[in-house]
Amino acid sequence: MSAAEEGKAKKDLPLPMPVEMLLPHRKPMCLVDRLVEFRDASGVVEALVDPESPLIGEDGGLDRIAFIELIAQSYAAVRGYSDLLHGEGVKKGFLVAAKMIEVKAAAAVGDMLRIRVTTTGEFGDFTLADGVVTSGGEILAWGSITVWVP
Repeated sequence: MSAAEEGKAKKDLPLPMPVEMLLPHRKPMCLVDRLVEFRDASGVVEALVDPESPLIGEDGGLDRIAFIELIAQSYAAVRGYSDLLHGEGVKKGFLVAAKMIEVKAAAAVGDMLRIRVTTTGEFGDFTLADGVVTSGGEILAWGSITVWVP
């Protein structure tokens, strides 16, 4: 692909889209499956809670700490999609903070989760994003993360 072609915005990125081309994570540490919605700096990602995940307890429940990672990986998928739409390569980012994370209800193997993430601010190489995790219309968790994208 020429430099001119590479710099052009892409319009042919249909949704839903598997996350493999949007973030560097791979199973078993990739907790999200596909980007299903995108608008500006927000989007919705789906994740099927996998029994092979290292974050599943003996009771079949998803560890509460996984909700932070679900929000972070969902943000990465949305950001990666935006990068591709703008004709850029997908950039790597690093989760540097999570705050006000509230877990209201548990998730278990087989649950289909929907994670909505919204970019709320950008300061140089740092981005703030809010995320809400739901299952069957019920809010399971929410919170804010800070990501560094050098």
